[in-house]
Amino acid sequence: MTRILIAEDESRIAAFLEKGLRASGFIITIAERADHAIDMALSGNFDLLLLDLGLPGKDGLTVLEELRGQGAELPIIILTARDDIENKLAGLEGGADDYVTKPFRFEELLARVRLRLRNHQNSLPKDEMLLVDENITINLRNRQVFFKEKNIDLSAREFVLLETLVRHQGQILSREQLLDHVWGYNYDPGSNIVDVYVGYLRKKVGSDLIETVRGMGYRWKS
Repeated sequence: MTRILIAEDESRIAAFLEKGLRASGFIITIAERADHAIDMALSGNFDLLLLDLGLPGKDGLTVLEELRGQGAELPIIILTARDDIENKLAGLEGGADDYVTKPFRFEELLARVRLRLRNHQNSLPKDEMLLVDENITINLRNRQVFFKEKNIDLSAREFVLLETLVRHQGQILSREQLLDHVWGYNYDPGSNIVDVYVGYLRKKVGSDLIETVRGMGYRWKS
């Protein structure tokens, strides 16, 4: 499932965007400060950034400059109340993929988000679209999973959980890390949703590939 980072400090706007994008099938994380947005965008865990220019800590144009300067390749859509041509040119020339001014229609923003994601996916080399393990092949573009050459039907959450485990194969991932990667927001610490979905995956790809590390979490066996 596609993960979108929203860098926005106005809680009303952030909540509006989060609600609409979640309803459209995206996993959403909100960063309210510039430094948090930079760290998250550079983590490699997100597919697109919606960037407000008026963030606490640093101006959004500076955030954009730092991200592109450090090699961040994810699509970035500036979402701001600044509608003057100088800021728009500065944003686009600084590496933003699009520039949307407030107020905006959510339907238009959603169309722009989907377009930028589609263009980015189409620009990826083929060897970045597949995750291959001796048993599992994952086609990230088509969201298809093959287990021992057999096509496996997974739900959206199961797909992202499998992708996360395989990307970090050999590494122990805690339940909290998996919640953050797959669901994108915090559940009740007592929730067993991670264990439930690991159980679903084990039924579909075999129980021997996902190891339970007692008291720590789960690990995809190398």
